[in-house]
Amino acid sequence: MQTRNRFLDDVSQLMTNAMGVAQGARTEAETAVKGVLDRWLADRDFVTREEFDAVRAMAQKAREENEALKARIAALEDRPKGD
Repeated sequence: MQTRNRFLDDVSQLMTNAMGVAQGARTEAETAVKGVLDRWLADRDFVTREEFDAVRAMAQKAREENEALKARIAALEDRPKGD
């Protein structure tokens, strides 16, 4: 029986080592994929979230100013000519 337990211990140790190697390979693969993805994204003309939000805020302000100017023009056009 001692031999069988030793065999199971060896198999268990082998499986533990294999899992460690697999985990290391997984981590290395994730790092490699992240690096490739980061380089690919850097080569594109994507904007950051902060840049997008800033431009969106500028566009919203421009729309609001445009609406205010339209209202002023409409008010001026509706005034009698004698004023």
